[in-house]
Amino acid sequence: MSPKVSRKSRPQSQAGAPKAQFQAGQRLLCLHGSLLYEAKCMRVAEVAAESEAEMEAGSVMYLIHYTGWNKNWDEWVPESRVLEYSDANLARQSELLRAHQEQQAGAKARGGFRARKIPGPGLQQKNGGRARRDPQEALASGEGSSSSSSTPEAPQPPRKKRIPLDPTVESEEAARNRAEVKVDIPEELKPWLVDDWDLVTKQNQLFYLPAQMTVDSILEDYARAKALTRNRDENAYAVLEVVAGIKEYFNVMLGTQLLYKFERPQYAEILAEHPNIPMSRIYGAPHLLRLFVRIGGMLAYTPLDDRSLALLLSHLHDFLNYLAENSNALFSATDYGVAPPEYHRKAA
Repeated sequence: MSPKVSRKSRPQSQAGAPKAQFQAGQRLLCLHGSLLYEAKCMRVAEVAAESEAEMEAGSVMYLIHYTGWNKNWDEWVPESRVLEYSDANLARQSELLRAHQEQQAGAKARGGFRARKIPGPGLQQKNGGRARRDPQEALASGEGSSSSSSTPEAPQPPRKKRIPLDPTVESEEAARNRAEVKVDIPEELKPWLVDDWDLVTKQNQLFYLPAQMTVDSILEDYARAKALTRNRDENAYAVLEVVAGIKEYFNVMLGTQLLYKFERPQYAEILAEHPNIPMSRIYGAPHLLRLFVRIGGMLAYTPLDDRSLALLLSHLHDFLNYLAENSNALFSATDYGVAPPEYHRKAA
């Protein structure tokens, strides 16, 4: 759907075209809320001006496709929100992101993909006195574990006289009411969840710590791999932000939601031996994989709009695909050992 063309502006279009700074097919940057995003101009149109102020602001509108986002989020934007894709504007993009992150970090409710302290049950819930047979069910059990998700509607051309609210900020009430976001675990990784659950809860084995490949090293390897294979349309800072968010969520959630009951004495020993070291430097791939079974419920508490959430999910699924592609190197039953008798007494 194209913006409406007014009679007043139609003679100008017939004489040539509105003086658009950008053309269809051009790569550019688009301001959305308080941040700049890479985008592509799909179409250029002249719109009806309903007031003198709008006429002075210009009548050119651009149909924008945001790079890496579903086309359902394409939207018409005024020229004032569009910038040339240049080194200077890329630097401005980085500055806006940095300022946004600093502002969110200082706020009580932190924005972006960062962990917040959320009360919730751990993994060791009772189910009528019987152990759960499905490790994904065991990990995902708890309050607010609905797996429903919403499908966004296609955007309509904006009215020029409306000033949109900052889409990077969502009300606390809206965040509380959002259903749990579903994070899809690749089929190749599900057997490892089963094996991990069986080794710990049925065979009373423990994952050797510190891990040979820690969570930090896995995330660093992923970021390096993305830097080598990333095409020109992808944002380096987006990958780094997602990696930092995964790490922070892991460190916040490990002790309360990612451990089986049998592992808790081991966790207490690790905390006593390494009181000032993040657990992402100690634990490895199996516990990292458990995070993605639980993280969907936690995302309901992040102040992200639907578009940002969809983009975040695409990054999380990309990381999970990376784990699946490297599963043979990251997951092995030989990384577990039988706990000694004295440990069983602690875990009883």
